[in-house]
Amino acid sequence: MDLRFSKEQEELRKRMRKFAEEKLKPHAMEWEEKEEFPPELIRLLRQEDIFKYLFPKEYGGAGISSVNICIIREELSRVCVEAEMLPVMQGLGSYPITLYGTEEQKRKYFPPLVKGEKFISFCLTEPGAGSDVAGLESTARLDGDSYILNGTKIYVAHPQYAEVFTVFAKTAPELKGKGISAFIVEKGFPGIKFEKMHLMPAQPVGRMIMVNCRVPKENLLGPLNRGMRVALSNLDVFRTTVGATVIGMAQSALEEATQFAKGRVAFERPIVELQAIQFKLADMATQVEAARLLVYRAAWMKDQGLEVIKEASMAKYFATEIAQKVADEAVQILGGRGIWQENRVSFLYKAVRPPRIYEGTSEIQKIVIARELLKGKPWEGPGVVGNF
Repeated sequence: MDLRFSKEQEELRKRMRKFAEEKLKPHAMEWEEKEEFPPELIRLLRQEDIFKYLFPKEYGGAGISSVNICIIREELSRVCVEAEMLPVMQGLGSYPITLYGTEEQKRKYFPPLVKGEKFISFCLTEPGAGSDVAGLESTARLDGDSYILNGTKIYVAHPQYAEVFTVFAKTAPELKGKGISAFIVEKGFPGIKFEKMHLMPAQPVGRMIMVNCRVPKENLLGPLNRGMRVALSNLDVFRTTVGATVIGMAQSALEEATQFAKGRVAFERPIVELQAIQFKLADMATQVEAARLLVYRAAWMKDQGLEVIKEASMAKYFATEIAQKVADEAVQILGGRGIWQENRVSFLYKAVRPPRIYEGTSEIQKIVIARELLKGKPWEGPGVVGNF
């Protein structure tokens, strides 16, 4: 059983680590609390050619590998959470086109997206429909050669930069979840406006409000009334990589707490010599490593073409819950300094909270895991661990 990265994966990890430490770290604290992406950060991500890992080779990408995406997300979020958001939303918005788009759609939209010259967002969640996707209220009706879309989407990532959006709306409301379709919507289409949203921590997201937005018929993405399949197929990949993001954050919290404990003197000795602190650090390190193995196992399985519904949910659920615990313990180790607003551990404590909700709450992940277990499939055992 070989748990090592391949040579190419290890080279990618080292390159991302070097890039993050040298180019991002000097500005991380400044960038991470902004409600918009700094132009300099966008320039650096383009220069590093990171977006290509989210697209197929035949369209100028590097080929889509779940393990590679996990490596990129972990290494970037370990240093600068803001830096990993833009690439992953590029992937989340474009992957439905990779899976279900026509050749014309791919050739039209992919070239500038691969280079990071344009950006795309994934628009599924609504004010009254988050975990209950079937409850979304946006509608699309056919009118000649166009669909007319009406509705509101929330948590739309980087709306000030995105020019393309993957939008889900009901084309057959009477069918509920079986009547949802997906569309490729451009910012320039009439009938769209955006409003800023303010999250904790600050993130560049907003509302998309569609009022009689006219979308060309050829921008239907995938089969009519099969939008639920489009959305869920997307999450099979990106749920796992959410786990990689929070592993990066948890690793950062662990490193910050360890460094602080070595230098903080109390009761005439560094607190790292206290058994109470050592036990905390030991638990944190073990939890981070366990989450990391679960995440990369699911990513490896996806790259092998194996079904990962249960494994992706396990990875996302366990990693996000553990990251919250690790960040909390890091704050505890830092004591009063852990709640300083300008302290990175304080930021990480806030930053690890949203991933327990988006792309499926922890409760939804447990429902998925239980559902898969109750199907009665035999356990495949440690043979499906992976060479990663």
